[in-house]
Amino acid sequence: MTTHTVIDGTLAAANHGLCNLTATAAVDLLKRREISPLELVDAAIARIEQADPIVNALPIRRFEAARAAARNFPQPTDEALSTPGWLGGLPIAVKDYNDMAGLPTTYGSPIFANNTAARSDLTVANLERHGAIPLAKSNVPEFAGANTFNTLFGATRNPWNTNLTVGGSSGGSAAALAAGMVWLATGNDLGGSLRIPASYCGVVGMRPSVGRVPRPESVVPYDPLWVEGPMGRCVADVALMLDAQAHFDPRDPLSLPKPPVPFVDAVRHPRAPKRVAYTSNLGIGKVEAEVARLCEHATRRFAAVGAQVDNGHPDFAGGFEAFQTLRANLVAAVRGPLLETERARICPEIIWNIEKGLKQDGATVARADRLRGELFKRVIAFFGEYDVLACPTVAVAPYPVAQRFPTEIDGEPLDSYIDWMYLTFVLTLTGCPTISVPIGLTSDGRPVGLQLMGRPRGDFELLGAAELLEQALDMAAQVPRDPFPAIAR
Repeated sequence: MTTHTVIDGTLAAANHGLCNLTATAAVDLLKRREISPLELVDAAIARIEQADPIVNALPIRRFEAARAAARNFPQPTDEALSTPGWLGGLPIAVKDYNDMAGLPTTYGSPIFANNTAARSDLTVANLERHGAIPLAKSNVPEFAGANTFNTLFGATRNPWNTNLTVGGSSGGSAAALAAGMVWLATGNDLGGSLRIPASYCGVVGMRPSVGRVPRPESVVPYDPLWVEGPMGRCVADVALMLDAQAHFDPRDPLSLPKPPVPFVDAVRHPRAPKRVAYTSNLGIGKVEAEVARLCEHATRRFAAVGAQVDNGHPDFAGGFEAFQTLRANLVAAVRGPLLETERARICPEIIWNIEKGLKQDGATVARADRLRGELFKRVIAFFGEYDVLACPTVAVAPYPVAQRFPTEIDGEPLDSYIDWMYLTFVLTLTGCPTISVPIGLTSDGRPVGLQLMGRPRGDFELLGAAELLEQALDMAAQVPRDPFPAIAR
């Protein structure tokens, strides 16, 4: 068993100062050649070796390959230095749903334990072209889910309190960021897989507009529910990573051209929204009372920068039904073929979702599409009056890591294993950009995130609003965290 040295409540870590830098600050130093990629890689490896035996965020590693890439990293050209999103040799973590050449892509499933990727997918390859050095792959739930545990690598623990979940499915990425093991990490999001772990780990996660970031090749390339997106410790870092990710790629038929103005400009010169609407529950569910109070208080801070803040939201009626149906249809399309031969090795929640999708008839799917279309019309009307919709990212604060998923909210039973995620998944239906920003802690120290949704294709304006909120609350200063073994609590 690994022994961890704790001095005055702090893990003794080599190069701890480099790990405390934001990605933005680290890249600035790389550009000025005041630090080298190898220094950052070595600092990250030292931090991982000390913190990850406690957190278990990065089970698949390529340390020597990363060191080699850092040693051979080319000197920056003027073109590279001026390219939006150029990362200059910054080490990153890659979610274990993405292919990285020479490493397994397990999806958290024993079925794919030996599934070694022959080449990196377009997400990873593009980040490498922009100067990222992948250091490790981050832990995930099996196929999908919002508590990061699986039978291959075990559970990922929350750096704020290792008895708690990190959420999911980008839970390993969020935990690695919060514990200072990497500066940026990839995530993807269907029903909240990027936003929920960001909220639970006190970091920032953005679900961009559909098409903003091209997705890896897929058997369902026209599906509009899931996206790739950036994760970082602060809004500026997320904007930096989004600049590295956003471009057109013909392998994703929904992808958009690279925007003419870099997203980092939204953070450098943030513009306050004129009108912000806050809702604790979108009018369709329950939320823990303390979570709702923290989020409403944080939203009211927009008034200090001149925004009008009201209570309100679009009508999200039909959101539960539409998402549950469309998600089941997607899961059945992607994972359905496994059911006949691998049922015994698939977790029960995924079996339920596959079977739900396979049993649905055409009328059910058609109704879900109509419900989604009607919802979108109401959202468009809402954004005729408001610039931002704010609500809690998750209806419940981080729960015990040993609990598979919440079964109730403030005493009200839930119908399925994903119903507690409704605040993220109904916003998924809109296709609008959303971002989770840490806004405070519960009375017992659990992180809470506020979810902001912007207009369709309004990623730039949304980042500016998120930056102003972050400046007002200063939660970014509370990461990275030094995790402690659960036995010490």
